[in-house]
This record gives sequence, C-alpha cells and structure tokens, in this order.
Amino acid sequence: MMNLKLRKATSHDSEFTYQTKKAAFKEYVNKVWGWDETEQRKMHERRFTEQDVYIIQHSGIDVGFLEKVNESDCVIVNQIYILPEYQSKGIGTACMMSIIEEAGALNLAVQLQVLKVNDRAITFYDRLGFLRSGDTDTHVLMEKRKGK
Repeated sequence: MMNLKLRKATSHDSEFTYQTKKAAFKEYVNKVWGWDETEQRKMHERRFTEQDVYIIQHSGIDVGFLEKVNESDCVIVNQIYILPEYQSKGIGTACMMSIIEEAGALNLAVQLQVLKVNDRAITFYDRLGFLRSGDTDTHVLMEKRKGK
C-alpha cells in the first residue's frame, strides 16, 4: 500500500499549494484564458481561505493538495493537484479512490469539472469510472454516481 496521508492545510501551506497548482495546471490555464499572475494569486488566496484544503503527503513529503466539499447529495472535488515530479505514480488515483470510497459509504455521488483542454485529466477520470454529466464553454462536468 502506498504511504499516503492527508493533513489539513494551515496558513503555512498557502505558498506550497499555489506553487503546486501553478506547476501542475498553468499550461492548461494558458490555453484557455492565459495565466495572469495577479489574478491567479487573488483567486488562490480567496479559495485557500474559504475552502477546506488538504495537503497530500507521500512518505512524509508534501506532493500535492486537494480540496473537496461534502454536500447533502454529493462530494464535490474542487481541486486536486500533484506536483509534476510525483504524477503518474498512483498518488492521484489513490486519493480519488479514497474520496470515491468515502462517498460510497455515505451513499453520495462524486462530482467535479475538468478543463476541456486537459485531455490527460479527462482520461484519468474516465479510467476511474466517471461519466460526463454536462459541459460549459470551458469545462467538462463529470460524475461518479452512487454505488457505481
């Protein structure tokens, strides 16, 4: 079993989470809107203070973060980013499987959205059994239904 742990982020983790998102996601944001450092910082600060953020640790090393919300009818995964050097090692899969299992125990679906230009993430969620439930101009909406 992979040596993974989630810990609640503290204010000291803000810069780590920003740099992780930038490293893992900037190329996709650039394709859709362009990366505006000032706007991205503002968005990060707002989200970091308003959302429950968890640091993903692998063998005691901070390798990424996720943010999820349990609603009455579903679990919403708002963000999950793994540092590029730790991607394709099963860490994201293990994190998502944990969320899926937790949601299943609560009889909840798991919902998320992915930028349409992020084929890699879409393929990842397809592989985990997520189905496309809709779309916006920029995003594919995906859902892992209850009990599936």
